[in-house]
Amino acid sequence: MEYDLVIDFKGTGRFRERLLRQGYSDRAIDYYLNKPYMGTLADADLSTELTGDCGDTMKITMKMDQGKIADVRFEVDGCPGSVSSAMALVDIIKGKTLDEAYLVKDSEVFFRLEAIPDEKVHCIQLAVKSLQNVIDQYRQNAEHSGS
Repeated sequence: MEYDLVIDFKGTGRFRERLLRQGYSDRAIDYYLNKPYMGTLADADLSTELTGDCGDTMKITMKMDQGKIADVRFEVDGCPGSVSSAMALVDIIKGKTLDEAYLVKDSEVFFRLEAIPDEKVHCIQLAVKSLQNVIDQYRQNAEHSGS
């Protein structure tokens, strides 16, 4: 079903219309089409990868500055719901401490996106879980190094 979504990527607007009919908001579609935080950070302080039950995979890389999240990038191999969820999450967590970011709820990401199809809510959960995993990994490494 989703394979036909990529045929008309940015050309005539039919792609956007199709996503709107599926239940994505304009904001969620913009995150998906523009992918403002897609990629990796070569000098990342934190990095991890997680694959959801649906098969979508998110790799998150994060750069810290003075105890706050300075920059974040996601590599997402997945559907529009996964991409838009990851991109929205970055807007929420930039500038926060790891403790503050860890407390971000799925509902905050949903609110940022405004709307995604009900069957794609698990994509938000995958993005938040990816964030929590990278923070957990960082904390474990800090404990083992004695920091």
